[in-house]
Amino acid sequence: MRKLFYMGLEPYEGRYTLQLEEWSRRAFSRRGIDWVNVPGKTIDNTKAISVGQVLDAHGRSYFGMSQMMNLVQMMREGECTGEDVVFFEDMFQPGMESLPYIMDQIPEEQRPKVWVRCLAQAVDPDDFVHVWGMGKWMSLYEEMCNEFVTGVLASNEEMIANMKIANWKAPLYNISGLAFDKNEVQERVDVNINSWEQRDNRVVFAARFDQEKQPDFFMDMIEEWYGTPGTPEVEFAILQGGPLRSNNQKYIDRARKMEERGQLVIYENLKKDEYYDILNRSKVLFNCALQDWTSNTVSEADALGCNVLFPAYRSFPEIFANDYTRLYVPWSVEDAMNKLEKLLIAPHNDLGKISDWTNATIDRYIDIMQGNGEQWRRDSNRYRDYVATTKY
Repeated sequence: MRKLFYMGLEPYEGRYTLQLEEWSRRAFSRRGIDWVNVPGKTIDNTKAISVGQVLDAHGRSYFGMSQMMNLVQMMREGECTGEDVVFFEDMFQPGMESLPYIMDQIPEEQRPKVWVRCLAQAVDPDDFVHVWGMGKWMSLYEEMCNEFVTGVLASNEEMIANMKIANWKAPLYNISGLAFDKNEVQERVDVNINSWEQRDNRVVFAARFDQEKQPDFFMDMIEEWYGTPGTPEVEFAILQGGPLRSNNQKYIDRARKMEERGQLVIYENLKKDEYYDILNRSKVLFNCALQDWTSNTVSEADALGCNVLFPAYRSFPEIFANDYTRLYVPWSVEDAMNKLEKLLIAPHNDLGKISDWTNATIDRYIDIMQGNGEQWRRDSNRYRDYVATTKY
């Protein structure tokens, strides 16, 4: 790899994309990577999601296509060559079809290697593309990418399984985590990481409030908690980087009513530093997602001294190293409550180890792109053997 051409994501105030470029920059610099940040143009200066769920629908398209224009120009002028690597933070990149169109018409030695990171899409039955009826054309998009990319980076073994089921043919690699920089996150907290005694008895929910994140389960548990004699007094909170939004209005209506009854506190329009400050003063981050491939929220909470409780579902057993004390039986309110009560008592013995593991995710995919990460390749049908591998 002579040079790395980095195709990042547009920055949003309430999303991890604002930090992603900085996390990557630090890792590339530490590794001595010669890299180019391929610029894109944002559709406006709001850094907010107005239409859509994960990223803004218009903004993703505008930024991605402007980025592709710049990459195509670099290829035409010989700045990006067959000795280089182009890395896409998201496999879904508007304008991506221009790459196979160009590369099929230039000599093979002039074609850069192309790596993409898959975050979900049509191979995930719970992804939002299926909620909005986008699955059919997204599957065709994925087929196109499979025809020409050098490799696909997945965040966990369960995602590899979904790719295998979809008959993806491109080389598949499990980088076992999402890009993360533990030091950068901790640097954003004005004070030191709070001790357990300094923390409020607070349980936070920080996922998007959409149906694939199962906010109903979180609210079911809260109501059961308040209806069970002897449970400790707890502040249950929803943390959101923008206004509380959902692809199902009933979740918002229910949350607002619970807020009125004093069962729930809703923190909205949080900037990342404000969000981290609350995590640093909370005891447990709770998750109940159907669709959450590893999740940056678990790394952030773990880095800031907050216990984490997630369902024993999909990617989580892998990233939690099969730790049953922090994994509850999916859809079991009773088990979730029992585990939660214990995690409110004291910091977990392995607190900090999850974020230590994900802190090396960028290094893993650098190794892969440099040809030194074949241990993460998943070609055979024995990919499930790796799920039980101890991470730390």
